[in-house]
Amino acid sequence: MKNLKSTHQYDDIIHLAHHVSKTHPPMPIQDRAAQFAPFAALTGHHDAVKETARLTENRMELDENCKVVLDGKLQNIQEQLSSSPVVSITYFEPDLKKAGGTYVTMTGCVKKIDEYERAVVLTDGTKIPIDEIIEIEEEGRCMSK
Repeated sequence: MKNLKSTHQYDDIIHLAHHVSKTHPPMPIQDRAAQFAPFAALTGHHDAVKETARLTENRMELDENCKVVLDGKLQNIQEQLSSSPVVSITYFEPDLKKAGGTYVTMTGCVKKIDEYERAVVLTDGTKIPIDEIIEIEEEGRCMSK
C-alpha cells in the first residue's frame, strides 16, 4: 500500500517555471486540438449504414378500374390544355440506389401531355411519367399564362 503522505512529493517543483524547449517550437493550438479529433477507421462506413437504414416504398400496382379513371382524367386535362389546368399528381419515383422508391405529389400548371415520352409536362419543366402516376386531382386554372 502506498504512503498516504505522498501528496506533497512534488512540492519542490510545483512552483518552478514551465519548461520551454529551445530546439522545438511549440505546436499551434489548432494542431494540438487535431490530435484529439475522432478517427474514422472505416471511411464511408457511417454513410453506408445511413443508406441501408433509409426506407423506400414498393411500387403499387393499379387495377384496371383505376387505370381507366386515370386515363379519363388525362383525357380531360388534354382537352383543357388551352386553359392551363392546375393539377396535383401523385406518382412513384424509383430510388436510384436501392430497390423501391417514394411517392411524390407535385402540384403545377400542365403545359402539355407528351404522348411520345408518355409524360405530363408542367410549366416549370417537370416531367412526370404517365406510367408512374397513381392519382390526379384537378385544382383549377393557372393565373398567369
